Amino acid sequence: MTRHSRIRTGWAAGAAALALALVTGCEGLEADGDAPASGGGAQAPAAGHAVSPLDNPDGTEPGLAPVTGDSPQAAARKLIDGLPTKGRGPKTGYDRDEFGYAWMDTADGVPLARNGCDTRNDLLKRDGQEVRFKSGSDCVVIAMTLDDPYTGTSIEWRKQKASEVQIDHVVPLSYSWQMGSSRWPENKREQLANDPLNLLPVEGRVNSAKRDSGPASWLPPDKAVRCAYAVRFAQVAAKYELAVTEADRAMMAKQCQG
Repeated sequence: MTRHSRIRTGWAAGAAALALALVTGCEGLEADGDAPASGGGAQAPAAGHAVSPLDNPDGTEPGLAPVTGDSPQAAARKLIDGLPTKGRGPKTGYDRDEFGYAWMDTADGVPLARNGCDTRNDLLKRDGQEVRFKSGSDCVVIAMTLDDPYTGTSIEWRKQKASEVQIDHVVPLSYSWQMGSSRWPENKREQLANDPLNLLPVEGRVNSAKRDSGPASWLPPDKAVRCAYAVRFAQVAAKYELAVTEADRAMMAKQCQG
């Protein structure tokens, strides 16, 4: 499939939407059941084109544009090569609740916090195009077009089938737990779980397949964004002073060899 192919989901009036909360920290999008069947939402501006992670160090711009060219890829490798490595520890004691409740708006120290809109909807607004809101709301997204960074496809998303788009933690919460976040104070774990730098709306099936894998075990199906994905993974790890496994770092660097 090409980046311009369409996945048409259509409206499914009265259908019950699936809410997923994967223990890996990559979570689905629950429906609230009162989204208008058609035409009831306010029209929002398009989010614009995807931005390279090298030009988006705080994660507030949409998408994950490919990292291409000798100079950008050299900068990517420098970032990746600077990450410390260590072995992946046990998952003992991991629980999603250790990172706060899902999509909290009160995780201090990250962009978009305390703006009156939960993290999930902030991300849909950030990355979606032709966004439509629930009637009377400038927060709750009920429809949008998403250019999925992981598959290169375009998804016509409707809230009635919420799980067709999920929010991926680029550095999975379980992975972070095994690499040291188990020893962090809870407020720092809440930051990681709600930091837009670590969050991307993506196709649900691909997100479910990723689970809590590091880059040595899982990379986006679209090869064009694999260096960009490696950069984003490295940006999150560097910001939160997380080590990665040696195999993960080697695989990340390989994606940016040109």
